[in-house]
Amino acid sequence: TMMEEFLALARHNTQKNLETCGVLAGFLEKGMFSVTTLIIPKQEATSDSCQTVNEEELFEVQDKRNLFQLGWIHTHPTQTCFMSSIDLHTHYSYQVMLQEAIAIVMAPTDEERSFGIFRLSEPGGMEAIQQCDQRGFHPHDEPANGGSIYDHCSHVYMNPSLRFDIVDLR
Repeated sequence: TMMEEFLALARHNTQKNLETCGVLAGFLEKGMFSVTTLIIPKQEATSDSCQTVNEEELFEVQDKRNLFQLGWIHTHPTQTCFMSSIDLHTHYSYQVMLQEAIAIVMAPTDEERSFGIFRLSEPGGMEAIQQCDQRGFHPHDEPANGGSIYDHCSHVYMNPSLRFDIVDLR
């Protein structure tokens, strides 16, 4: 699967306790988005963060292949499977552009949940992050509606037979 391939590409960083991130890209057909391409951009990483660099290369790949940016994937090398405050702010920028955008967290050392597919709750989580101007790791209040700030995705179907491309720009 694409998630297994991503973990294999991230293994070197994971062994050094560094996060790895990638972009999930694809197309819209018959009212459904399909992730067909995993793009690994150049990046700078720590044990609990990952930042893309040279983003123009990433956009060039997407433009040449007529791909939509459908979300992102990243590792938590030693942490559990959850969305950190930095992850929530990162994902906001994806979801504000595309409501269906997803965030996949791969947590190879989490014995209860090795991966999760998440999105910000609407409207609560989106509003909470939009109104938050803090940076770095910080707590978020529950949305005003009392719900959670992010949810597990229920709109994602994993098709193991779907072919996909990997573009590693590192």
